[in-house]
Amino acid sequence: MSKPFLDSNVVLYLLSGDVAKADRAQTVLEAGGFISVQVLNEVTSVCHRKLKMPWQEIDALLMAVKAACEVLPLTLASHEKAVDVAKRFRLSFYDANIVASAMLSGAPLLLSEDMQSGMSIDGLEIRNPFKHSD
Repeated sequence: MSKPFLDSNVVLYLLSGDVAKADRAQTVLEAGGFISVQVLNEVTSVCHRKLKMPWQEIDALLMAVKAACEVLPLTLASHEKAVDVAKRFRLSFYDANIVASAMLSGAPLLLSEDMQSGMSIDGLEIRNPFKHSD
């Protein structure tokens, strides 16, 4: 089976006080997948601004994520696809960037807690990895 694309919220649940969600996030990450530079940027921003983590801990988290996942760059093609996705599916531009990168990666599945689980966008299925019914 092809690897999924992971949204930043999946990565951030590694740091959750909710042990079940943290364990699930770790299992998902250990299985590997795709992420984009945007995911790394969002994780870094939340860790630094919201969680007030020291840079040394942020660096360690980012290194672990980059070791587990293939990181895709943001490109003009991903930007243009994100604009199209945002318009057609009325997603926020940040979510549309994640969807666009997932589509360009060739992943059949986007794992995200924030987007509508079960939604399909041009063949890309969105699934919440923390829902027990999935």
